[in-house]
Amino acid sequence: MQYVKEIVAFGPRPIGSANHKRVEDYIYAHLKGDSVEDDAFSVDTSEGKFPVRNIMAKFPGTHDGIIVIASHYDTNYPLRNTSFIGANDGASSSALLLELANQLRGEMKGKPRDGYSVCLLWDDAEEAMKQWSDTDSLYGVRHLAQKWQDDGTLKKIKAFLLADMIGDADLNIEHDQNSTPWLEDMIYQSATRLGYQSHFFGREIPIQDDHIPFVPRGVPSADLIDLDYGYNNVFHHTTEDTVDKLSPKSLEIVGNVILKTVRMLDKR
Repeated sequence: MQYVKEIVAFGPRPIGSANHKRVEDYIYAHLKGDSVEDDAFSVDTSEGKFPVRNIMAKFPGTHDGIIVIASHYDTNYPLRNTSFIGANDGASSSALLLELANQLRGEMKGKPRDGYSVCLLWDDAEEAMKQWSDTDSLYGVRHLAQKWQDDGTLKKIKAFLLADMIGDADLNIEHDQNSTPWLEDMIYQSATRLGYQSHFFGREIPIQDDHIPFVPRGVPSADLIDLDYGYNNVFHHTTEDTVDKLSPKSLEIVGNVILKTVRMLDKR
């Protein structure tokens, strides 16, 4: 939760803004000493040309394969001139990945982890520049999925786990119809074994999110997201998406379920 507070303290962070660059630097600072790569490029949009940067921290394992855990870190571009800070939408999951980095370091103690390599991915330019569509959204992951397909990385990915809007104090993770069924089942098994099943899969809906470019490419993918943010989702993409709506317990639940799922994948 402290990481969430520090991220939103920068203010709105749409792509191309000074605050966006400050958040990039903030993420890099927390990954000092880790193996970090980026996928930097520029994208032409209806609003002009913008720099995009996907940030990846890699934690090697003894198994042949990679588990990707992802979150977008940008805020909604159309709301760039408001006080929209995206506490839940972007900051909560990006902060969670920083804590997962701490957990992985602690587990490894300077040695490869006993399992698959883990790649933490802070992906960029998830938000639409005007209105969400297949061409106006997911700029960062669409570029990265193609890059990984071209260089052979895609074949090594055992699972793509996406976290998005996971800080809501009233946590209800959706059962996503666009995710890979067996991986969704594993997530629910993880939640059940940890006693968190009441927070998972109360509603089944199809979701368009950062995992979508990977699904048709054959990568097992799952989206951990709570789209019912406030009554009838009233806080999503509004200036009411603030830290006081979030709960450290929700972050803990999702983080523990992700780590449990990673360990189950290691043994699969």
